[in-house]
Amino acid sequence: MRLAINKWMRATLKALSYKDVNVKKNYKICRAVNRRMITPVKAFYEMSDYKIHLKGREIPVRIFPPEETRSEQVILFFHGGGWVIGDIDSYTKPCASLAKATGCRVLSVDYRLAPEHPFPCGLEDCYHAVKTIFENNRSFQADPDNTILMGDSAGGNLAAAVSLLAKERKEFSIKRQILLYPATADDHSQTSPFPSIHQFGEGYLLTVKRLCDYVDLYIPKIEDRKNPYFAPLLSEDLSGQPHTLIITAEYDPLRDEGEAYGEKLRAHGNQVEIHRMKNALHGFFGLPPKFGHVQKTYEYIRNFLAYKK
Repeated sequence: MRLAINKWMRATLKALSYKDVNVKKNYKICRAVNRRMITPVKAFYEMSDYKIHLKGREIPVRIFPPEETRSEQVILFFHGGGWVIGDIDSYTKPCASLAKATGCRVLSVDYRLAPEHPFPCGLEDCYHAVKTIFENNRSFQADPDNTILMGDSAGGNLAAAVSLLAKERKEFSIKRQILLYPATADDHSQTSPFPSIHQFGEGYLLTVKRLCDYVDLYIPKIEDRKNPYFAPLLSEDLSGQPHTLIITAEYDPLRDEGEAYGEKLRAHGNQVEIHRMKNALHGFFGLPPKFGHVQKTYEYIRNFLAYKK
């Protein structure tokens, strides 16, 4: 199934974009609505839950084994939601479907959310989850050399930032990463240099207003927004980063900055694949597996996982 942006669809998208929603004031309501939209998971989705204990807090991890194991590779997944909404429950179906489509085990990490836990809390949770999983690879069955970081939207931002942190701290290394329509820049306002922010900032589900609200909640200190661990595109040295697959959506305000990050990674000597999903909207990975955009994403991921240097 492909999304055609016709007159009817444009009208529907405009209605669904909730231009007047103030996420900063209503983020708890947004979370509640997001949870209410979760439908029961069918019995054939096998999964198990673990908790990583770290300095007085717990980091939940949900493990999805594939129906048929076709690869020893493991995908560590960070969910989207603007660093403010979303959790492993809301991403159970996409992660279970990902495991089925790739034949890989998928480990979904639940990090702390803003504004209760602003930057860099969620990032540190993701980093330490990866570190713990690598240090206990027998328990988690996640060989560091065969483990891929993956995330969509804010989760893609976190995956990229974890890879940058890994290079700096030298406690572990990431070989590959998959970034779906990631946030990578610091400016999503009318002063943004990226055309997609201005072309698709209204009427395409993810509005610029909502995006800026998410950023304000996640990283309230303006000076922190120049930090490359928030905005990886600002990093002056992107050498030594993982082999990267970036998939963007045509009608997404984040499209251009995601692709710009891929080009900058490539310019710094990294191996990068960039694919733009035609007619797709931000968040399409959360659609049912039968949708063409999701199936095409699985195809790109399978090819990426199968690639041997």
